[in-house]
Amino acid sequence: MNDSSLEMQRHALDSWQVVKNRLGPILLSFVLVFAVAAIITYIMPRKYRGQVKMKIERQADKVRLDPLSSSNDPAAFSETFSKTEFETLTMSETLYPVVEELDLAKKWNLPGRREALGRLMANLEPQPSIKSDFVVIEFFDEDPKLAADVANAVADSYMKKRIQMERTQKEAALTVLKKQTAEIEKQALVARTKMQQAKKDAGIVGEYITGGAQARMPGTEVSTPETSMAFTREQELYKLNSDILAYKADLERLEKLTPDELIERASALKLENQTIATLLPEYQKIQITKEGALQGGLGRKHPTVLSLDAQLEENRKIIIAEAQSHIKGLRDMLGSSTDRLKALSSYNDDQRDEALDKQAATTTYLTAKRDVEQLEGMLLQKRERLLSEEANLDLTKSPASIWQRAEIEGFPAKPRVVMNLSLGAVIGLMFGVGLAFALEYMDTSVKSLDDVERFLGVPVLAVIPQNVGLLHQMGGFVPDAEAYRILRTNIEFNRRNANANCITVVSGGAGEGKSTTLTNLAFVCAQGGYNVLLIDADLRRPRLHTLFETSNAIGLTNYLTTDVQLEDVVLKTPVDNLYFLPSGVLPADGAGILNSQRMSDLIDDVKSRFDLVLIDSPPILGVSDASVLANEADMTIIVVQHRKLPRQMLLRVKQAVENVGGNVLGVVLNNVDVSSDSSYSYYTSYYTYYAPANMPNGAPEKRKRKKESPQAQLPGGARRNSGDLF
Repeated sequence: MNDSSLEMQRHALDSWQVVKNRLGPILLSFVLVFAVAAIITYIMPRKYRGQVKMKIERQADKVRLDPLSSSNDPAAFSETFSKTEFETLTMSETLYPVVEELDLAKKWNLPGRREALGRLMANLEPQPSIKSDFVVIEFFDEDPKLAADVANAVADSYMKKRIQMERTQKEAALTVLKKQTAEIEKQALVARTKMQQAKKDAGIVGEYITGGAQARMPGTEVSTPETSMAFTREQELYKLNSDILAYKADLERLEKLTPDELIERASALKLENQTIATLLPEYQKIQITKEGALQGGLGRKHPTVLSLDAQLEENRKIIIAEAQSHIKGLRDMLGSSTDRLKALSSYNDDQRDEALDKQAATTTYLTAKRDVEQLEGMLLQKRERLLSEEANLDLTKSPASIWQRAEIEGFPAKPRVVMNLSLGAVIGLMFGVGLAFALEYMDTSVKSLDDVERFLGVPVLAVIPQNVGLLHQMGGFVPDAEAYRILRTNIEFNRRNANANCITVVSGGAGEGKSTTLTNLAFVCAQGGYNVLLIDADLRRPRLHTLFETSNAIGLTNYLTTDVQLEDVVLKTPVDNLYFLPSGVLPADGAGILNSQRMSDLIDDVKSRFDLVLIDSPPILGVSDASVLANEADMTIIVVQHRKLPRQMLLRVKQAVENVGGNVLGVVLNNVDVSSDSSYSYYTSYYTYYAPANMPNGAPEKRKRKKESPQAQLPGGARRNSGDLF
């Protein structure tokens, strides 16, 4: 087990010890609080319950100003929606109609509606569901019928109020929608007028929008007669320029050729002339025939060859003439095309500015037309939305569904007896435990051996259990006597001087068990076979003579103030080896008698005659007698009653002894409740376990005290060695 576990276990045991020690206040607090809870429950008026269970609908039934927006309201599906609607159940706007409808002020004999509202809210307990939209409305009243009526009325008032609010919101939204529709109508009218003027300026009578399906897209143009004519002129100009370039190229090529080259390349030039096209193959055929004749052996003067030469010359002249005619035609066509190009270019320049103006007007018209179409589309959607919302105005959906209406109950629901008593028991127990820890925290008395040794700086000589009686009056073996035997042993081992055999016992206040502790210590020491003298020096409230059932008429004061002998005042007790010196007649100045040379001589005398001298004294904080005795005695033992005096007072007791030169031997922790303080059971758990088996544990019985002579025979002066004591 680690240190943290041990620490937790120790704290748990300490807490349990506090509970055991303060069990009385805990039980008293528990009983008082439980009794108060029972009395309050008994006197509380009996109230009946009216209960309604309904489901709040998450509807999105609002007017949409934007036709493209979603019909679903995101707020209606958020987690705060149900919380918000639940809170409206307890608002005055929901509850005032209930007060007026049921005339609650009159039924409850209240002065006004405000007071009735306060009572209604005080007895209304709506309960939301965490994981659903269900809401439970509960109302409590001494009249079972009124309780049911009020619960139903609250549910009905909530639905009416919500329907009214949603209708008001719809009407306000419809008003805005109508204003938007009227504004779009105005814009459409202005755009339509602008479009008509642009069409008129562009001179458009009938139109054909180029672009097909893309006619309504930006950048499209409207085709007009002017634009068509301009397009035709541009095409014709392009064709004329092409023809002129072709004519010039043909002329330049043909004019560079000689007649023979012209004939040779006629077929390659592809001259567009029917005569040339007919004669050229024939010319080539005659050439081939001539070449064949020459190769056949005919001479150039041969009639056949000459005839073929004549045919070739004839055809050559015709082909050259036709080629020259073709070239001349090309020149004519070039000139004609050039003149036409000049004329058409001049006319086209004149018409270009007018066409540009027309095109600009056409673009303006097209833009205006597109604006009109957009506005008319928006206007159509707004009108359709307006008609739809106006039709749905009176078709408001129910804001809640009541699944269980309140009915008259036959038994009262309040007060909740079991819950109130259980709560009272829990609070009483908690209050008692808290009070116990508070008392423990504020209690500065000595609670443990550690407290004594930490604050006083002296050892604890013995722990005396609670309810230990006088040992010399008990018959048989008494287990509690072991505590005094431990005290006897600790005295021996803690005294510094072996000859210090005079001990005085003091306490901070009266009733701490000082005299009983001293008597039992004397009995235990005498039981061990040692001569013990017990001196009652408490000249304020002497008690030792009552413990030995004898008289204190003659004793210490008589010896100190007269010339009587010590043997005349010392009594022999029924306990062997135990002698007793009573207090004697109480003087007016006890401190003065004790603080005398006669007292010092007495202590020196009895120290030499007895093995142990025990002196009883009054409380040291009350009178000065104890301080005188602490100075005269060799050692002082402080008796501290468990959980009685504050620690600071005990510190003053020790300081009082030390201030007069006394020697504090240690502390006896007396009257310890071992049953409640388990930490002390270590000191007492073995008393009975190690009891001798041959000694009976009979009930305590008083011994018969022997009638001793007042002049008892005292022990001689030869005292035992201190080493043999105890």
